[in-house]
Amino acid sequence: MAKLRILISLTTRDNDYQLEQAVSAEEAARKLGVQAEIIYADNDAITQSTQLLRAVQVPDADRPDAIAFEPVGGTALPQVARAAVASGIGWAILNRESNYVPELRKTSKVPVFTVTSDHIEIGRIQGRQFAAFLPQGGSVLYVQGPSENSAAKERTTGMLETKPANIHVTMLRGQWTEESAQRAVRSWLKLTTSQKATIDLIGAQDDAMAVGARNAFLEITKESERERWLALPFTGVDGLPKTGQVWVKNGTLAATIFVPPNAGQAIEMLVAAIQHRKPTPERALIAPVSLPAIADIKPRRP
Repeated sequence: MAKLRILISLTTRDNDYQLEQAVSAEEAARKLGVQAEIIYADNDAITQSTQLLRAVQVPDADRPDAIAFEPVGGTALPQVARAAVASGIGWAILNRESNYVPELRKTSKVPVFTVTSDHIEIGRIQGRQFAAFLPQGGSVLYVQGPSENSAAKERTTGMLETKPANIHVTMLRGQWTEESAQRAVRSWLKLTTSQKATIDLIGAQDDAMAVGARNAFLEITKESERERWLALPFTGVDGLPKTGQVWVKNGTLAATIFVPPNAGQAIEMLVAAIQHRKPTPERALIAPVSLPAIADIKPRRP
């Protein structure tokens, strides 16, 4: 019997969470005895769409049995999804809600589902972290993910739900990478408004962007000003063992949120559905955890 072949499409190599997604997928494939091919879209939705459509349109013998992918752009590629399912290819969406999944599941003979982190809850936890760091209120410089990305939108929504009214947020835009956040903060620092701003905490929607923001402040030439910025708490999201958790332990970050990689779980679900005819839920949700716990966060000293 030929090995099941699963294609995993991730957004970029320049993000620690995406790299851990790859590790998670490889470990699950090895454990289950299936073949996993991992490709990256270089943070470009057109590239991702082209790559996946190409994989769907090859001759039957060369097609993957299933595709698991984390969307780059604002949509989860509905046209590619329909083409894949029509060709008998299972379809798993990672970390993105999509309204076409229920429709496809009604007629599909292959598994179609979503595995996602609870992005609203991630945002809520971050809002609670801000409150714990700034019990008297204050201002946060907040680096979001891409504007069209539903995960970024939901994290912002959750954060705004739980942050106290006396904490004010200035929002910048990044692309889930260290470099993009560094550019965004560097540009903000050139604005007249930044010179007048009193910021008490730097928050980012992932750890890589939190570190990128920190790198932008490291570039400040005036030592007293540089040290003032670097003394602020920096917080992120992902909390992976080799990056975010290390950065919290060594003081680079004051807090993060652990978001377990879920590509491996998607592969397990695909294999169970294809090989063992096990029904899949329409949506599997992964719970995030604050690191440190909210109760253990020490308020920032003025």
